[in-house]
Amino acid sequence: MLNNKTVPKTSRWIAAPLAATLLGSLFGLVGLTGCSEQPEQRAMPAQALDETFKDFGNYEVHFNALRTDELTPDVSRVYGIQRSANRVMLNVTVLRKEAEHAPRKPVEATVAVDAYNLNGQLKDIEMRRVSEGEAIYNIGEVSISGTEILVFDINVTPTGESTPFNVKLKREFVAN
Repeated sequence: MLNNKTVPKTSRWIAAPLAATLLGSLFGLVGLTGCSEQPEQRAMPAQALDETFKDFGNYEVHFNALRTDELTPDVSRVYGIQRSANRVMLNVTVLRKEAEHAPRKPVEATVAVDAYNLNGQLKDIEMRRVSEGEAIYNIGEVSISGTEILVFDINVTPTGESTPFNVKLKREFVAN
């Protein structure tokens, strides 16, 4: 369950549609289990979702990618994002841990991303900084065609740190 105190607003509006879709799928599957007259069969275990953040000692790097047509028109307008079934947005946020149970604080960071598909084709993605109150996000957009699995190699260096943190996100997208 998302804790709204530790998850930036943008991460919440990105995570909410995903959570709703997953819950709807889960309820649909649960509802179908009693509808069969066939002998009981064991279901295959569900595949775990890719992680959406990684811990680096005093820092957490949060990341997510989604098709831009999943954004509301208001959100896309505010952040200057083109809504399209053929575009994907990557969102990266860096948080510093202040104390054991204290909320994480967003920090400035240099964010560089290499994006490519499984054919090895590089995708042009330029990250830009967006701030909303105290929150700091780094977003970038990339185009897709057909069904593509994109890999994002994300390198993050928080201001004041010398060693970059590296994370990898791999997701499948289907353009309409």
